[in-house]
Amino acid sequence: MAQWCSMSSVAQSPTQDTFRRIRQIQTVTIAWMTVEAAVSLAAAWIARSPALLAFGGDSALELLSAIVVLWRFRAHAHQKQSEKHAARIAGVLLFILAAYVAVVSALTLLGYSEPKTTYVGIAILVAATAIMPWLAKEKRKLSALTGSAALRADAAESALCAYLAFVALAGLGINAIWHLRWADPIAALVIVPLILWEGREAMRGRACGCC
Repeated sequence: MAQWCSMSSVAQSPTQDTFRRIRQIQTVTIAWMTVEAAVSLAAAWIARSPALLAFGGDSALELLSAIVVLWRFRAHAHQKQSEKHAARIAGVLLFILAAYVAVVSALTLLGYSEPKTTYVGIAILVAATAIMPWLAKEKRKLSALTGSAALRADAAESALCAYLAFVALAGLGINAIWHLRWADPIAALVIVPLILWEGREAMRGRACGCC
């Protein structure tokens, strides 16, 4: 991991084609994350699904991260202080999201609400498990070419988003097939530590070696 960091510090100057590819990938990310966050949060509200709530909240914060990275590469900016402030704000929001999801999941397990089957939610999770690994792979390649810590961190968030989608999909799928209502909140509780980890990494400004 340290070897990658040292290699990135001596990476060759990126070409205009590389910058253009980064802007294209970030634009695709922003477009998809807008759809992903909106659909998953709406489905979570309708179905009272803690797992979809956790996934959708994380997607919304990843959307903000993608916007920050796109801004940096459009302006060819290297304003690390602004990036640190944005990362810390995202970290705080992730901690709040984790706490909220944990409370909602606990109340669901105690019988205060009952998650419903949502095929729209399942569809968006299936799409995310296909799209997010590809985005993460492309961002890792581009971060290696540019030595960009911000892009490397964004790649890590895309990879984590794919894993969150898989966990949430498992919970929603079990509920849909076998009507086991506890599967949804349990999946959400599995996601909570991952959200906390992502929040801690954001607060610490970790970007190298996180995916």
